[in-house]
Amino acid sequence: MATTETRPQPATGGKPGKWRGPTREYDLLKEFVIALVVVALLAAALSALFSSPDEPGITLQSWSKAAPGDFVATAAGELAGTTTSASYGPPYNSASEGMSMGPIKLQKWAGVRIPVDSANDFVVGPLSRLTNDPQATAALSQWRAATPEQQQAWASAYADALEAADNDPAKVAPGDYGPVPAMTTALLGMANSGILDSDLVDTGSGFFHTDYTRPLLFLADGGYLEETAGNHHLQGEQWGMMNETGNYPGQAWLWLYTFWYQIPPFTGAWGDNADVIIWTLMILLSLLLVFLPFIPGLRSIPRWVPLYRVIWRDYYRNAPHRGSSP
Repeated sequence: MATTETRPQPATGGKPGKWRGPTREYDLLKEFVIALVVVALLAAALSALFSSPDEPGITLQSWSKAAPGDFVATAAGELAGTTTSASYGPPYNSASEGMSMGPIKLQKWAGVRIPVDSANDFVVGPLSRLTNDPQATAALSQWRAATPEQQQAWASAYADALEAADNDPAKVAPGDYGPVPAMTTALLGMANSGILDSDLVDTGSGFFHTDYTRPLLFLADGGYLEETAGNHHLQGEQWGMMNETGNYPGQAWLWLYTFWYQIPPFTGAWGDNADVIIWTLMILLSLLLVFLPFIPGLRSIPRWVPLYRVIWRDYYRNAPHRGSSP
């Protein structure tokens, strides 16, 4: 589409007159296409160089297929009550008081707001809804008929045996494990088929079922998620906490928060309560930054340490002496 470029018409008697000067043609459509192509190519090139890798999400199904031994060992740990979620404390259960900061016990005070029974929610419950597996049904009946002490003995023995066999169920030494091997094998089958992913989602979380608390807790109890995070340089000691993987820096502004997790005493004596202590520390530092202009002494540091003269050295070298600093 070609148009004719004209210049403003000269005034004649207070009214615009007809332009008599030179004109030239230009193609608006051509300019638009060129600009679109250039911007598109530039966006594609920059995306290829600097965008985040598109890593697929980890599900219980992908975990069970990639590391079936770790999945079975985690399921046995859930039954034994030895996993992180089983012993976490509030807001999931009362197994511990949770993190505290001196006399301040935030988790305990908040209480159990999202009840999670790892053994029943992650293993027994899903198996009870598996109606087409006679072996799983028989194993579940045997488990329910046993005392809590017997259940604990079976699960702990099998978890220990799996650890000794490098989480390979085929290499587990004979022992008194009760129905635990059959239960974990059946649960592995549910995970492989993809049923377990949907089964553990809280169906009371609304029409779209967006509460993934239980599948995420189960996944985090295993070693596969941590290993995957380490392979992508996303663990805490690798300064993870970012969208990007590999050697990309990610959200560099998070360094101030993740920094504290890398140094003592947060890596030692305060390690169990590091989250709540660092969270409180960051709040205090943020408040200090917000109210810095109102704190006598601190607000005068920039004037006492004239770093601004280094930054604006050209101004102070070339400008005439004014008798006082701006």
